[in-house]
Amino acid sequence: MSKRKSSAFAWNSLISGYAESAQYEDAMAIYFQMAEDGVKPDRFTFPRVLKACGGIGSIQIGEAIHRDLVKEGFGYDVYVLNALVDMYAKCGDIVKAKSVFDMIPHKDYVSWNSMLTSYLHHGLLHEAVHIFRLMVRDGVEPDKVAISSVLARVLSLKHGRQLHGWVIRRGMECELSVANALIVLYSKMGQLSQACFVFDQMLERDIVSWNAIISAHSKDSNGLKYFEEMQRADVRPDVITFVSVLSLCANTGMVEDGERLFSLMSKEYGINPKMEHYACMVNLYGRAGMMQEAYSMIVREMGFEAGPTVWGALLYACYIHGNADIGEVAAQRLFELEPDNEHNFELLMRIYSKAKRIQDVERVRQMMVDRGLET
Repeated sequence: MSKRKSSAFAWNSLISGYAESAQYEDAMAIYFQMAEDGVKPDRFTFPRVLKACGGIGSIQIGEAIHRDLVKEGFGYDVYVLNALVDMYAKCGDIVKAKSVFDMIPHKDYVSWNSMLTSYLHHGLLHEAVHIFRLMVRDGVEPDKVAISSVLARVLSLKHGRQLHGWVIRRGMECELSVANALIVLYSKMGQLSQACFVFDQMLERDIVSWNAIISAHSKDSNGLKYFEEMQRADVRPDVITFVSVLSLCANTGMVEDGERLFSLMSKEYGINPKMEHYACMVNLYGRAGMMQEAYSMIVREMGFEAGPTVWGALLYACYIHGNADIGEVAAQRLFELEPDNEHNFELLMRIYSKAKRIQDVERVRQMMVDRGLET
């Protein structure tokens, strides 16, 4: 091995070490020091430094490195270009990521998955599904992570079923992450029986599986049966599990069950209630018309300041049940927490309107005008 190659190898190892441990600034510093010392980068240098650049999120530095790699003759190296696609996507420039992707002469498995992941990361589902179809057409197998990501984000039942068929033909329906994504897909589309079918066919289940099927029953009391089955299977519920079961209780009016589960969460499983759990309980009491209990949950039981989700649940309950006194308190807190959220002002006006307090309706409308929320 020549001295130059040996030197590049040593520098690459340093860059890689820093990049892998998320010390991105240090990795970038090593790259620039390498240039100052006259050590020529090779095809292994650029993917490592591009990973670090993506971690920093600097498009300017990324473009400079892009120019460097072209100058060094790696402008058509698949290994380097794959890393370049990933870097541009992580830096927020999905257009340049796609432009680089289109330049790759012989796209490999990594190329396709990098572009697919990039679209998913930016929420461009239509483009992600298009790339997925092109991959399949070209005989490239997406990995199970990519498949799961696409399935969980599909917005059309037709496309979801097509992808499910493709998964079955590939014999991947038993893959844990894929099956979990299918449950999410079908529950999101309102296909509860299909979600249950996928769950019942699973040979292996994890906490994500149980949370997905319980969440799928967010408006169905049968979700508690899955929770009980989960307990019998010795799977320990987590924070997300209790958000799902408490939401279920709120949506179905099961106050006693909600209270029991809220107590079980801390006493049996040692999970301290978080903002989301308190919001569920306020919603539970509020939907049941138990306004004093809902208000007491916020001011007496919470060990921290309530956020917009909690006060918002209370305000909405006050609107449903026509409680102007507590509604005023909730609205005032929301005006402080979300001064530009006109929905809160509108809800309070509706509460006042129900109570025939026309002067208060006009007062709140004037507040909106003063804050530039209504002309």
